[in-house]
Amino acid sequence: MPHSKKPMPTSTSSRQAAAPMGGVDAFLASLAHPHKEGIELLRQAILAVDPRITEDVKWNAPSFALADHFATFKLHPPATLQLVLHTGAKRQASPRRFALSGAEPFIKWAAPDRCVITLANTASAREHTALVASLVRQWLEQL
Repeated sequence: MPHSKKPMPTSTSSRQAAAPMGGVDAFLASLAHPHKEGIELLRQAILAVDPRITEDVKWNAPSFALADHFATFKLHPPATLQLVLHTGAKRQASPRRFALSGAEPFIKWAAPDRCVITLANTASAREHTALVASLVRQWLEQL
């Protein structure tokens, strides 16, 4: 018997519409990670930055996009909680230099247009959620 699909909500306020059926929610439900709660806290903070942000699972982790992907969690090794801010999957021919203020101890630059935000654990994610949202906002303003 054919299985009929339920229509996806059309409201941009629904984050379920942003991910494919069973996408990020299903991925996180099955994720065994010591900082899973922190990942979820940061995920919600990132999604709240701009209503146009969508999410899906890319590179085996929750990833966020506008026109292209700009942020992806780095889940391994699981010793810390990491979020990579980037300019998409393809390397830019002449990368622009991005700048972020207010979080120097948490940021390591991998390239002029790519950085990794590292938080020690879920408690640190809870304490610095607003800071991560601010960094994402700053990143988006420079894309």
